[in-house]
Amino acid sequence: MRKLILISFLCLMSTSAMLFGQQKLAQAGMKFLLVSPDARMSAMGDANTAIESNSSSAIFLNPAGMARQQNFADVSVGQVNWVADIKYLYGAASFAPADGLYGVMGVSMLYVDYGQFYGTIRDASALGYMETGVFSPKAYYIGVSYAKALNDKLSIGANIKYAVQDLKNTIVSYDYTNGTATQNSYKPSTVAFDFGILFHTGIKSLDFGVSIRNFSKELKLERENFQLPLVFKVGLAFNASDLLNLDKNEHSLQLAIDASHPRDNREQIDIGLEYKFMNMLSLRVGNSSPNDEHNFTAGIGLQKNIAGLDLGVDYAYIPWSTFSDVHKFTVHFGL
Repeated sequence: MRKLILISFLCLMSTSAMLFGQQKLAQAGMKFLLVSPDARMSAMGDANTAIESNSSSAIFLNPAGMARQQNFADVSVGQVNWVADIKYLYGAASFAPADGLYGVMGVSMLYVDYGQFYGTIRDASALGYMETGVFSPKAYYIGVSYAKALNDKLSIGANIKYAVQDLKNTIVSYDYTNGTATQNSYKPSTVAFDFGILFHTGIKSLDFGVSIRNFSKELKLERENFQLPLVFKVGLAFNASDLLNLDKNEHSLQLAIDASHPRDNREQIDIGLEYKFMNMLSLRVGNSSPNDEHNFTAGIGLQKNIAGLDLGVDYAYIPWSTFSDVHKFTVHFGL
């Protein structure tokens, strides 16, 4: 057990050391893998690394967070109304057979619809271009996950996903003499990995988490190489109800803070706060800084157990300065 813990920790630390040593050239591709779809965590400023959700939504955040799932099965589905009319649809399911004795297994999928675009090429006409028709690029991934609580303090998790960016057919040359076009289909794909660790410090409810997302080989599109948007996060979470001597079943005040180091952007500090009343109503706020487009986030959640079925609905609101505001919705149920 100690060897396994040490190996897991060293793997994460060595990968993070490689990441910190890289020069940031803003060359990452498949950026859709960076968007956090879960409404609860988005409302908390994506400060999610050390929060033990014990649900399928942890697959998209830190897979170690589902290791202590209480329900046999848990399902999360939702939609993200992203900027520029881009829509994300996603779903995840996790299973804990034998009360989690053999760990928790999960599956997930995410689909991105970028909408319709009008294709053009340069032309000698007065307009200077010629329309080539409408095309609709897509992106998606499917993944499988596993998480295990190694003891009462440490949990580990991993996610393997197959990601595809379907850019559709593109005209690469055009013969104006006979009006024929040469087209190529651009559909880069790869296998990517997420890893995570969650540690209960034993100091009241203080938890520590580490995650690495989108670890993959380098890809090539035509003559240019690009990498996936690898991101390394370290976080702390603490329930302030411990300090206030409050009954957590009546009043819960969850605090979370993450330090994020992306491959192709500046480091960020994410802070989140969630107040939960009677384990039914949740109010959430968050802040991400520095951020060019948005800092403040907010959201609300409702949870209820009905005849042994845990039901939940979450909403997140993210105001953007340049594009339209972002809205995220998640429906969750477990049994």
